[in-house]
Amino acid sequence: MGRCAFAAVHPSAPGRLFFLERYSKVLEKRQRELVLLRGRGCAFPACSFCDYHDDKCSDDQANFQLNKSVLDRVDGQFGDIEIINSGSVFELDEQTRAYIRQVCTRTGIHTIHFEAHYKFRDRITALREEFAGFDLKMKIGVETFDAAFREQVLTKGIAETDPAVIAKGFQEANFLFGITGQTRESMERDIALGLEHFERICINIMTENTTAIKPDPQIIATFVNEVMPQVADNWRVDILLNNTDFGVGD
Repeated sequence: MGRCAFAAVHPSAPGRLFFLERYSKVLEKRQRELVLLRGRGCAFPACSFCDYHDDKCSDDQANFQLNKSVLDRVDGQFGDIEIINSGSVFELDEQTRAYIRQVCTRTGIHTIHFEAHYKFRDRITALREEFAGFDLKMKIGVETFDAAFREQVLTKGIAETDPAVIAKGFQEANFLFGITGQTRESMERDIALGLEHFERICINIMTENTTAIKPDPQIIATFVNEVMPQVADNWRVDILLNNTDFGVGD
């Protein structure tokens, strides 16, 4: 890809550049700073519902310059930061990871949240050693514990079916609701299993993007009217009705 601009190519309009918001503060429930960094690209871009992997660059130095400009906005207000990068933490360059440690040390941040695909699970121990001295929380995109739906419809790439095995090494999980084929019962089951096996969960509602997977208004209404009231006040559950509700992205 060569050197990459600070602007991103819009997935639905390849000739148009746009700027992603990459820094935010989440003020509800678990207060934290949140940054959207850029890596080399998702190593597992086969998920049928996702086009976030378009936010990438093969030039590590260009990525570091962009990521540094974002991390320089971090002030450590809450002692807690969530770091996402349209993929997994392991796709961030070494300079960026070193600068994350430097910024968190300087600003007094003690808790760092990273995301990783299940296929990176064997590298988590080494990452914890790399970030020794910080409370590292690893988040996985499970999407659903309905293994057939997850693999046949969402093509997530997690062959394991046992929730306890999937959760090993991870403290947090993302779930994706609002898609044809889901039901009130399936969503309630995912939430129950998520809270059983993880410290925290984040429920994302499917929004329109460039993929063939589309939001189902009826399923979304079922979630909003029948499922969400059960967990809306639960401190352990974040809910994103829109994918920019945390204040980053497009």
